[in-house]
Amino acid sequence: MAWLSLIAAGLCETAGVMTISRLNQQRDARSFLLLLGAFGASFILLAYAMAFIPMSTAYAIWTGIGASGGALAGMWLYGESKDWRRVLFILMILGAAVGLKLVE
Repeated sequence: MAWLSLIAAGLCETAGVMTISRLNQQRDARSFLLLLGAFGASFILLAYAMAFIPMSTAYAIWTGIGASGGALAGMWLYGESKDWRRVLFILMILGAAVGLKLVE
């Protein structure tokens, strides 16, 4: 359950990053509430996961999912570059997070 919570926290982090872009385009209450909800859920889920998963591993995986998710969302939804090197480095981030779990 803790690992599912951690993955959900990372996905909420990605959603929060995407709502920052939305807030920059539409400065309204709904965008702001979505931003607070996404980041709030991310922190709550991360805090739960950290009760069962070591802090260093949980934080690395959470940031890895958030950073990779933000980059992938930018590529798929916002027309950012899909250069193979970007994809390679995203895979390296995710691989490093998995590696931390393997040596835990």
